[in-house]
Parts: sequence; C-alpha cells; structure tokens
Amino acid sequence: MTVTLFPIRLFIAAFMMLLAWPFAFIASVGRSEAVVEPQCLWRKVVDVVLKTIMRVMWFAGGFHWIRIKGRRALPAEASILTLGPHSSYFDAIPVTMTMASIVMKAESKDIPVWGTLIKYIRPVFVSRSDQDSRRKTVEEIKRRAHSGGEWPQIMIFPEGTCTNRSCLITFKPGAFIPAVPVQPVVIRYPNQLDTITWTWQGPGAFKILWLTLCQLHNEFEIEYLPIYSPSEEEKKNPALFAHNVRRLMAKALKVPVTDYSFEDCQLAMAEGQIRLPVDTCLLEFAKLVRSLGLKRENSEKLLQDYGNRARKLQGERLSLEDFAQFLNLPVSDVLRDMFALFDENEDNSMDVREFVIAFSVVCRPAKTLDTIRLSFKMFEAEEDRAITENELMCVLRTALGVGKLKVNRLFRAIDDEDAGKITFESFREFAEQHPDFAEQFLYSDNAGFGSSSPPHVNGFCADFSPSDHHVPQKKLD
Repeated sequence: MTVTLFPIRLFIAAFMMLLAWPFAFIASVGRSEAVVEPQCLWRKVVDVVLKTIMRVMWFAGGFHWIRIKGRRALPAEASILTLGPHSSYFDAIPVTMTMASIVMKAESKDIPVWGTLIKYIRPVFVSRSDQDSRRKTVEEIKRRAHSGGEWPQIMIFPEGTCTNRSCLITFKPGAFIPAVPVQPVVIRYPNQLDTITWTWQGPGAFKILWLTLCQLHNEFEIEYLPIYSPSEEEKKNPALFAHNVRRLMAKALKVPVTDYSFEDCQLAMAEGQIRLPVDTCLLEFAKLVRSLGLKRENSEKLLQDYGNRARKLQGERLSLEDFAQFLNLPVSDVLRDMFALFDENEDNSMDVREFVIAFSVVCRPAKTLDTIRLSFKMFEAEEDRAITENELMCVLRTALGVGKLKVNRLFRAIDDEDAGKITFESFREFAEQHPDFAEQFLYSDNAGFGSSSPPHVNGFCADFSPSDHHVPQKKLD
C-alpha cells in the first residue's frame, strides 16, 4: 500500500486542497471579521462547492461512508457544538462537513493554502502574543453565541487536546461560559485497526497519515445528541455545566470519565531539572487549585505574596481557619481536602510554606530553580540565608509530592565544606555544574521515579477558566 495506494491518495488529497483554495480565497475577500454578512446566493454556491471538494478529499483518503446519527441543530437553536472525544486531526471531518467555525491559534491563518481555508470558516482566533487573548476569545465566543443564529455555529473540542478515546478527560469550560444551549456531538472511529489516534505519546503526525491512507477503508461515525439547555445553576457555574455535558457524552460513548486534564499531564511530564515521580500527590493538589480558582493570569505575583507572608510566619503551623484566612477564601469542602494534603501529622495543623512550594510547582512546572529559590527564601535563616538538610528534604519532598525522600547524599555533595547548611547560591552553582543532579542524587536513591517526554498541545480549544473539583485520596506528606 505504501508504494501503490498511499501516493495516489496523498496526491488526490493535496490536489483537492489546492482546488479548494481559490474558492475559499474569493469568498473571503473583503469580508469583515467583526460583522457577519447575509449569506447571498454565490456564497451559498461556494459553500456547497467547498463541502463537495472536502468530501471528495476524505473519500479519497478511505473515508468512503460517514455514518450520521441524530439531527444537527440549527444555529438559532444551539450556537455551540461540543465535540468529543478529540483524538486526531481527522476530527476535522465534521468541520468540513458543516463549515462551522472553530477556535484556532492566530498563527494558523498565515499558513499557505491551509490558512485561507481556515479563514473561510470564520474561526475565533487565539493569539499567543496577546496577553489579553483569553479574555478577548471568551468575549468573542459570547458575542457570537448570543447573536441569535446570525453567525455560523462554533465547534469546540472541550477536552483541549488529543486523547486515545478510552475515556473523556476534564472539559475546559470555555464552550460553556456563554451559558447558552449547546449540542453535544460524539464521534467514533470503529475501525478494527486504530491508525487514527494522534496523542502526545505515540506515532507522529506523518506516520498517522501514512498508516491511515494505507488502509483500504476507514470508518467514521458522528452522532448529534439532543440539545442541552443549562439550568440557572449551570449558567452561573461553567465548570458544572461542562461536567454535566461531559457525563452525557460519556454515557453515549459508553466510556468512563476522568478528572485529569491536559494541564495535569503537562505537570507530570514537565521538562524541569526535577521530574515528578509516578506516585506524586501534586496531581491531586493541582485539581484542588483549579477548583479554588487560585491559578490565575497573575499567579507569579500571587506566588510572591504567598511566599513573603509564609516567610513571616517562620514555620508557625496553621489551623484550617488560619489557612482559609491566609488564602482569603471561605472554609469549604475543597479547602478541607487541600488542608488534609498538608496535615502530615493529622493534628489539624499545617506548614503553609509547603502549600506555597506545591503551588509554585503547579504554576510553573518546568521552572525548577524558581521554585527552589522561593523555597529557600521561606526556610533560610536570617543570619546566613542557609537551610539545613531536614529543610532541604522538606522542600524537595513537597516539590515532588511524595511522603518520604532521601536527600542526604545530595546535601553532602552540595555542602562540600561540611558546614551543615547550604545557601541557594551554592545549590544553584551545584545545579549548573551538575544539570543531571536529580538523576545522580535523587532518582537513584528513591524508588518510584519515572521518565517520559513532554507532551505537545494539538487541541482545538484554549483553556479559559478553572475546571471542576476532585476529592484527593492521598496526603502530600
């Protein structure tokens, strides 16, 4: 198939893309990004032509029959379509079938040919260079969602990244913030051999394309579920809205749900100088941080504030009420769950410095030295700005989210003068001289540390707000 079917299909697919380009270009000329114009006759003709070209492209790729279940809602009935599970770039099939808008990176519109086709479907662009991009994206989605069906429907993959379809991960609430009725849509690839799945760990994009085009036939099924109208409570709580829609879609797919999100995966696989072990409790902590809404755009400023206040407490242990006051939050079940993670002695008290360390790792998982610097500021003595071996153990244990950690060999290697204390400068110099110090002095002495490559974002939907609550099962101690 590699020397016969594959090159023929690849040629036809490329030809269809090039054939679609002039039609998309003509239809996009002079069109405003802020105002939607009436769909005149010639634009309707272009729409039909583009859908036909795209259908021929998919047919040539082996998607001969596309099974459709249910009825697609009209834009006036449901302005947002939530699709899942998101597992491949072949999930673009329903987009080309409907010419619905999607949420895309702003850089995509500059790609030759592809960028013109993308602009034709009136996407909502997210700009990485714009600090205020997330807010603007949410406002644009809300504006279109409340237009009464004037704008094309928006298709959003609320998982935000590709998964292997074995479950539905936490939905990002971006599609649910407008608080309007949505239509859940589930997609299936009931093929005997899975050549479709494109995740951060596994075959690359070209290999997926090669394997799929070598298949004689690829099955694809799309099911439009009934429109889901949010309750008053769901309108006020996008995370609850997202959770309930996800549960409905999982039931239709007959798969379980998991409270892990792509951000949890990024945390676990971050390429810092210290990787998290497989049994870390920081994933549970990260869910609670999202539930409490602590991880915000200004988390760096928040971290510095927490660090300065924690240093003034000088290790004083706080009660649940004191912890709530420290965070300026009311006492809640979520806060109790977070407090329990740091109550290692089970005496209803905690060292808030450990919370700040864990929060720093969650906010900036790849910036190991920044977290260590903040930790030293909270633990170091005033007279020599140094910490002891036990304090280093507490810092690294919390940063890794484990109960026990051996650091004596690492401490002795840094403390070459046998002073019994080390400063951040000595730690930093040691880390620069030994960039793989964790491999040599931590992972070799402690069981349960894994190694993997970092993930790559390949989703359609950006993260706009915190996700829902999950009850932890283990303590950070």
